[in-house]
Amino acid sequence: MNYRRLGKSDMHVSEISLGTWQVGGGWGGSFDPKAANRIIRSAIDAGINFIDTADVYDAGLSEAAVGKVLETYSQKIFVATKCGRQIQPHINTGYQPEVLRRYVEASLRNMKLETIDLIQLHCPPTEVYSRPEIFGEFVKLKEEGKIQHLGVSVEKVGEAKAALAFDNVTTVQIIFNMFRQKPAEEFFAIAKERDCGIIVRVPLASGLLAGKMDETSVFKPEDHRTFNRNGEAFDKGETFSGVDFEIGLHAVSALKKRLGIEQELAAAALRWILMFPEVGTVIPGASSPGQVLANIRAAELPHFNEYQMQVVSEVYAEFLKDSIHPLW
Repeated sequence: MNYRRLGKSDMHVSEISLGTWQVGGGWGGSFDPKAANRIIRSAIDAGINFIDTADVYDAGLSEAAVGKVLETYSQKIFVATKCGRQIQPHINTGYQPEVLRRYVEASLRNMKLETIDLIQLHCPPTEVYSRPEIFGEFVKLKEEGKIQHLGVSVEKVGEAKAALAFDNVTTVQIIFNMFRQKPAEEFFAIAKERDCGIIVRVPLASGLLAGKMDETSVFKPEDHRTFNRNGEAFDKGETFSGVDFEIGLHAVSALKKRLGIEQELAAAALRWILMFPEVGTVIPGASSPGQVLANIRAAELPHFNEYQMQVVSEVYAEFLKDSIHPLW
């Protein structure tokens, strides 16, 4: 496992880490604590030292599972969680310092931690990024020892840029993959200049870039890939990275053909992200220990050559850029 410094923090984290949105067994299914335990343990035992969760993942069960596993390990594992998505309706006025403080304290209790290594605002409304009192509350929480660092999880590149106006923002979590390339063009250089850590989520475009789906693929009714394709429940960019499913399938086919890849597209997609040195870590999800190990092996693949990088850029420009680039 290779490790990278996460921005201006003191954290050196595994370049492939673990996202826990589906750690209980997959989207749309009931949470299985035993499955979650196996997946988290397999990640740590394989060298992953950064785990990303959120208070809304399976109504807190994901956080609790992370905390339970960490009780049994002596080595340092960095924990990142998120707050804010419990606010309903999820609007700017719902964001108040005392509300966010209560969420942070609830996460500490849920994970049985004395401090949270990284707390992240969980894709707040754009207006929140112009409210210093929100970010100031996390300065107080750090002074009290309840958190070590503040980050933001964003939907749009513009929000990522706005967050860097606040000195205590250490990291930005953002969607970046072969189908969502705008961050590399418009944010990565700024993040490097500000020494901001970049955490990449949705690296496989909700499974599209695993290369195993086709026109007959069906998902469970409770799976966001069924009910959120047009943003019915939350930002549609979280589902297939905002890519139209059928167009995405055509783009996947083009990638496979032009790169000469048939079975290992998921690993190649993760390797491609790691080609960008500004990235601190990638947090693919996993619904089994086998998926965790497959994700980690991606970091061991040969680096993309110039031709391969050009192919990915061309496929993006041909199939996706016009519809995806302006939105996020």
